[in-house]
Amino acid sequence: MKKIVLYTLLLVCTCSSVLAKNYSRKEYIQKYKDLAIKEMERTGIPASITMAQGILESRNGNSDLARKANNHFGIKCHDWVGPSMKFDDDKKGECFRKYNNPYESYKDHSEFLTTRPRYAFLFKYRSDDYKRWAHGLKKAGYATDSRYAHKLISIIEAEQLYKLDRKGAGKDFYAEPDASQLADIDGDLSIDPFGARLEVANGIHYIVSKKGDTFYSIEKNLGVERKKLLRYNDLPKNYILQLDQRLYLHNKRNKAARGYNFHRVKEGDSLYSISQQYGVKLKKLCKYNRVKKNYKVEPGERIWLRKKKR
Repeated sequence: MKKIVLYTLLLVCTCSSVLAKNYSRKEYIQKYKDLAIKEMERTGIPASITMAQGILESRNGNSDLARKANNHFGIKCHDWVGPSMKFDDDKKGECFRKYNNPYESYKDHSEFLTTRPRYAFLFKYRSDDYKRWAHGLKKAGYATDSRYAHKLISIIEAEQLYKLDRKGAGKDFYAEPDASQLADIDGDLSIDPFGARLEVANGIHYIVSKKGDTFYSIEKNLGVERKKLLRYNDLPKNYILQLDQRLYLHNKRNKAARGYNFHRVKEGDSLYSISQQYGVKLKKLCKYNRVKKNYKVEPGERIWLRKKKR
């Protein structure tokens, strides 16, 4: 009887190992390149960088973290409130984020880079400048490996992933995957209509409202709640969205980007418009200039965008 049980267990293990297919690097690229391109068009993160990070962090999608938690980028829990799993990494039993599908992992990778201040400087680089992005990720502390940037660049150049950064190049990169290859990727793979409209100021993503936009449509497409949009943009609760309005999708900064110490007021400027132009919180502008929110600026006046040096 024990022999039969042992044989059955061996058979199950053998079948499981056969079913758990190991992807090659090229198979991984073919399977997930569309997600990397989608995120590039939505956020500006180079598809080559996203793809190389996925390859390196998930070992071509074959790591336990990728298989059991759909986590392709090795992102730990940090301030995560969703599902999680424990894996050994730098320390034993570290907490890692768990996703329902790979697409959620790719989207959260974008969210991780676009919302953390230490990565803000990366978005000053072009989306086809993969070398600067690779070195920038290492500089910002994405990984502890001293050769992290060189490994990403090596993967990108070996697989010619830089071709993914060119507009419309994805369809000609390897063979186009059929429906069965994307069967395990849930969610809408169509390009977010707001994606091409994302712009960056002071390291913060924003859009400019167009005809037909509403707070509801922005929330639906970009996932930012109305109350957060109002808070991020120093707007009152009963505010009605205006045409051609700059709307930040994350909190504005406490000071302007390096090199912008003050703004020389022009005709038509207001303290609020200056706050939006430079991505600086309105209350901080008031503090730096020792004025109140309803203060009326005058043409030629100097408005400080960061604490004045004494």
